[in-house]
Amino acid sequence: MKAVIIEDEIIAAEALQTLVKKVDPDIEIIATLQSIDESVEWFQTCPPPDLVFMDIHLADGSAFAVFDKTTVSCPVIFTTAYDEYALKAFEVNSIDYLLKPLNRKDMERAINKYKNLSGHAIDHAAAIRKLLESIKQTNVSYKSYFLTPEKDKLIPLATRDMAYICIDTKMVKAVTFDRRIFYLDSGLDDLMRQLDPALFYRANRQYIIAHRAVKDISLWFGGKLSVNLIVPTSERIFVSKARVAEFKKWFMR
Repeated sequence: MKAVIIEDEIIAAEALQTLVKKVDPDIEIIATLQSIDESVEWFQTCPPPDLVFMDIHLADGSAFAVFDKTTVSCPVIFTTAYDEYALKAFEVNSIDYLLKPLNRKDMERAINKYKNLSGHAIDHAAAIRKLLESIKQTNVSYKSYFLTPEKDKLIPLATRDMAYICIDTKMVKAVTFDRRIFYLDSGLDDLMRQLDPALFYRANRQYIIAHRAVKDISLWFGGKLSVNLIVPTSERIFVSKARVAEFKKWFMR
């Protein structure tokens, strides 16, 4: 059996591959892809594998964008930290998922489900389309406040007050419009799942920015953009060339 892994974190991809081989040594990982564009190009130029393991949140956007740009006709096992609303959609459409952090028991369940379904005639592309429609039609709620630790207290932080969130010396900090700093105990991937994507954008691996914090945008060499905020940052915030169109669409919606 040939499988492809789509995961933007190298360590996570290696751990996933190790877990897959432990559960079923006969599964051959023929490619590890890290971005939407790389995945689209691969599926357009290579024969489809038997199975795909796909992280939903990639550095250059939602992995669901892959299905908008190309056809994925093989079954997909998603790795996700989505809330229950999405998990129900997966179950309804017979597409399996692994809830992060991954473990052997769940991997065995997912692979066994794939083996049980592999002998049946299933239109996986159609099932994925139904899944995406199910998720789009579901009402999603996003956080309005976070509780941040400060000495022996928990301080409320309103999301409307946050200008940006960044990784600073391995710590995740939120900076408000009045330049106060709050430290959060969640990673950027987890935070993006809790924030309204219409109001916040994952500019790159280090920064999440608020829409109303954007002052202006500079054109940069190599086709990149440098996003300038009304609140000072310690470094330039770059949006890669591959994500320029996505960023412009987000900003102008």
